[in-house]
Amino acid sequence: MDNTHYISSDVLSLETLQEIISHHKSLALSEEAKVNISKCRQYLDLKMASHKEPIYGINTGFGALCNVVISEESLSHLQENLVKSHACGIGEEVPLTIVKMMLLLKIQSLSYGYSGVQPATVERLIDFYNHDILPVIYNQGSLGASGDLAPLAHLSLPLLGEGEVWFEGHKRAAADILAHFNWKPVVLQSKEGLALLNGTQFMSAYGAHILIKACKFSWLADLIGTISLEGFDGRKEPFNELIHFIRPHKGQIVTANRVNEFLEGSQIINQKKEHVQDPYSFRCMPQVHGASKDAIDYVKKVFKTEVNSVTDNPNIFIDSDQIISGGNFHGQPLALALDFLAIALAELGSISERRTYQLISGLRGLPAFLIENPGLNSGFMIPQYTAASIASQNKQLASPASVDSIVSSNGQEDHVSMGANAATKVLRVMDNLERILAIELMNASQAIAFRAPLKSSNFIEMFLKSFREEVPFLEEDRILHYDIEKSVSFLNSFVIEEELLN
Repeated sequence: MDNTHYISSDVLSLETLQEIISHHKSLALSEEAKVNISKCRQYLDLKMASHKEPIYGINTGFGALCNVVISEESLSHLQENLVKSHACGIGEEVPLTIVKMMLLLKIQSLSYGYSGVQPATVERLIDFYNHDILPVIYNQGSLGASGDLAPLAHLSLPLLGEGEVWFEGHKRAAADILAHFNWKPVVLQSKEGLALLNGTQFMSAYGAHILIKACKFSWLADLIGTISLEGFDGRKEPFNELIHFIRPHKGQIVTANRVNEFLEGSQIINQKKEHVQDPYSFRCMPQVHGASKDAIDYVKKVFKTEVNSVTDNPNIFIDSDQIISGGNFHGQPLALALDFLAIALAELGSISERRTYQLISGLRGLPAFLIENPGLNSGFMIPQYTAASIASQNKQLASPASVDSIVSSNGQEDHVSMGANAATKVLRVMDNLERILAIELMNASQAIAFRAPLKSSNFIEMFLKSFREEVPFLEEDRILHYDIEKSVSFLNSFVIEEELLN
């Protein structure tokens, strides 16, 4: 069976990206992509031979140096200098899963035939992807306009035999890896350095990676919230479809339906209730979780457009015989979407922490802090502190990056998106949400045990049985750090069928 994904002009969905990554598919250019890349390069070579006027980034300097004309014999040196000079990222290393996504998205963008790169350059990027040769990239340095210049420079350095890469679990000099495969460094031609560095693939890769996880953890938030509802002996009326049909936000309806499906056959939810209403963190799950779902759906649409776009500059249009300098590298659409995503994910964590707080409060027949003999045992007192701390940090991280701009390049780049900072922030929010939900699950599973002999639905009981194999019921105090870590690991390893996420 051919486990290859052929790069083409077919629309690339987030689900396809996930399939390529998770099934470890290799990449290859389709015949269509090969023709597009070759025709564009040939056109540019002919244009350069006959056209002596300045063309930005092709025979001129860059940014504020756009009026400096470069001689023909120096064009290759110009592109090489561009890559080296822009490789000034700093900070933490970008996770390798995101680096691999960056490679994939850069290959995709260059394949449309509007960028003027050599076929050999794209083929070498594909070689890196297929052999898991992953450039060392740093998460600070991009303004998210002129594209992700610094991160993409680090992505491109190994083409020249420069910089470092991860290969077979070790960080190695790129020159050594080229020698290992008997590859010669790519000699960049006119425009190529700019095509490699201009683009939104750093922001896009972060966004795509996080969105894939966000869809899963939105589903898990519904499930864990439902288990908490059962543990808290909550009511089912707030999930009645009649309520949601008269306020028919899509995410709200999906959440209510999902909770009802999770509860199907539950003895706990169907027992007589002594209380008339539940706190908002239970009763308003459809409205709150649903709003986050709708936000995630919006962000998915933005990123689907972006990963199927050409985002370098200038762009080459063969049919109209034009080379046009514009601003497709500007990350504003992504910056706004990433900030929205951070807010949506932070809210899922915020309401989750409130359910955890309710569960440990000694209400509705549950022991204080969900432990027998409270006082001698602190039980689940302190995991709620941890969840509260993380939820508060998420609120800080959800402050938008996109409202900031700092003038750069001698005023040429006078408005930037800060989308790269939005991207790295939302990854931290996503990681924090995993931890908050992991803590809620620990509390919810403990609470529901006190409802015995009544049982929840078969689905929830099976889910909790799997969870209990990793995190046992808390009989007396133990070091809960390890339980939290195991709970996070359990959620990350839990596989959800794609159709259930929709």
